[in-house]
Amino acid sequence: MKSMRLTWLAVPILNTLFQIFTKFGATQLGNAEGTTTWIKDALTSHWILAAVVVEIACFFIWMTVLAELDLSKAFPLSGVSYVLIIATGWLAFGEPVIGLQIVGSGLILAGVWLIAGATDKTGFASDRDAGPILPHAHASKDR
Repeated sequence: MKSMRLTWLAVPILNTLFQIFTKFGATQLGNAEGTTTWIKDALTSHWILAAVVVEIACFFIWMTVLAELDLSKAFPLSGVSYVLIIATGWLAFGEPVIGLQIVGSGLILAGVWLIAGATDKTGFASDRDAGPILPHAHASKDR
């Protein structure tokens, strides 16, 4: 189970790396003149190629996570990327961080923690024998 948790953590970290590499690639490309030149430069940029490799790796790890977890528990994990991106922007690029970003980051982390901690002990949706908490939308026969 511990190795699976490391796999879960890899998803937001790789998403963050993807954004960092894309930022470096975009900065390197700048405002290249002409679409053909821009595409050629993008395809030969080490930063853009690194971003593509990281995104492909993240895709396969994400498939592993989805095979092990319910989608409703797995997807909120991607929200951690938002927090990591704000921290990376501040640390690596000197971008300012304002109070609302800090509050929002805390709320995101709290939400991810609450969703991840929802178990049958708390009475949340992981209990397979229970009916749905919210009713499903059904097509009306009158239509």
